[in-house]
Parts: sequence; structure tokens; C-alpha cells
Amino acid sequence: MTNNTPQDTLIGHLTELRKRVVRSLLAIGLGAVVGLVFCKQLYRILQVPMLKALPEGSFFIATTPFESYITYFKVSLLAGLFVASPFVFYQLWRFVAPGLEPREKKYLLPASFVSALLFTGGALFGYFVVFPAGFYYVSLVMNDTAIRLLPKMSDYLGLSVMMLLAFGITFELPLFIFIAGKLGLIDYGFIKRNRRYVIVALFVLAAILTPGPDVLSQLLLALPLWALFEVGGLTLLMIRH
Repeated sequence: MTNNTPQDTLIGHLTELRKRVVRSLLAIGLGAVVGLVFCKQLYRILQVPMLKALPEGSFFIATTPFESYITYFKVSLLAGLFVASPFVFYQLWRFVAPGLEPREKKYLLPASFVSALLFTGGALFGYFVVFPAGFYYVSLVMNDTAIRLLPKMSDYLGLSVMMLLAFGITFELPLFIFIAGKLGLIDYGFIKRNRRYVIVALFVLAAILTPGPDVLSQLLLALPLWALFEVGGLTLLMIRH
């Protein structure tokens, strides 16, 4: 019988990772093809929170001939990511499956959908709750000035994508805590000892991610993150028992 060396093990992990990444990229690509059909409508939907915050008659601008083409292509990729997110998370869970116990592997499919649900839910929370509040205060500071905000298509998309992905990833917090607990990196005692520091860190993170300087939009993100952190702590109690 041949014993695997650490190098063989590393190569095996890298090969498996490459396979999962390639499959995920193909799924995102297929989703992006669908997104191309609706890219203009999707970008219009992305514009709504900003347009509602701006004075009536405001509009977006493009400063280069092909900016709209590139922007719509990026929108289709973003749509592809969200459409393919259950499959992408399934590939991620399949990658970590060798470290799970046999009885836990049957939960891979539900875990994939929960991961995708949290990711999409975080993005939707950012769009429907944080975007309007943040953009309102961005517009408010320009009242009674000679300045008029005319958002550039590509710049606004870049900001929107960064925030949507950030909200989606941060809403995975309970899963991150659960995985860390399964790996033995943290336990519920760690949560209890460091709760106050984590809460402060979550509020700082919310201040960084929200678009406006106002306290309201920061609280709108920080409080759900706090709740998700506590949910993650409860999963560690389940692991212990």
C-alpha cells in the first residue's frame, strides 16, 4: 500500500479545488448568458435606490462610447453569480466534504441552499434597506448647494457590486462560525469571552460598508449582523451538545 506524502496530499487538494472552481465559473458563465438578455432591465433596477434619493429629473451618465456595453456585461456577470449561487456553494461544500463526518455529508445539499439563501438575502437586505437610507443622506448633503450629482454608469455599478457582495458575504456569518466550530478553531466559550469585541468590530464593519456617514444606515446593517453572530453562537452550542 502506498502512503501519500504531504506533497501528494497538497496536489490532490489543489486539483480538487481547481475542479470545483472551474465548475463554479462555468455555472456563473451560463447564468451570465441569461443575464445578458435582461441586463438593461437589471441595471435599471439597480438604479432605483439612487434615483429615488436624487432630485426629480436626475439621470445617470456615460463618459465613454462603450461604457454602457461594459457596464451591461458586468451586470450580466453579477446576475450569473446570484443565479448560480446554490451550485457555487454546493461546490464549496463538496470541497470541504472530506473533512466532515459521514452523517454530516447528507446535509451538503441543504447547506448549499442555506448558504445561497443567506448570500442572496444579504444582498437583498442591502438593496432594499441600506441603499435607500445611505443614498438619501448622500443626496442630503448636497441640498442648498450648486452641486448636482450625476452618477456615472460604471462608477455606480462598481459601488453597487461591492456593497451587494459585501452584504451577501457578511450574512454568511453564522456559517463561518459553524465551520470554525467544526474545525475546532472556536467554541461557545470563545463567543462568550469575546462577544463585546466582536460586536464593536461588527459596528465598525457596518460603518465601512454603508454608503453614507449617517448612523441610521450603519445601524441597519450592524444590528442584523449582531443577530446573525448570536445565531452562529447558538450553532456552536448545538455542536457541543
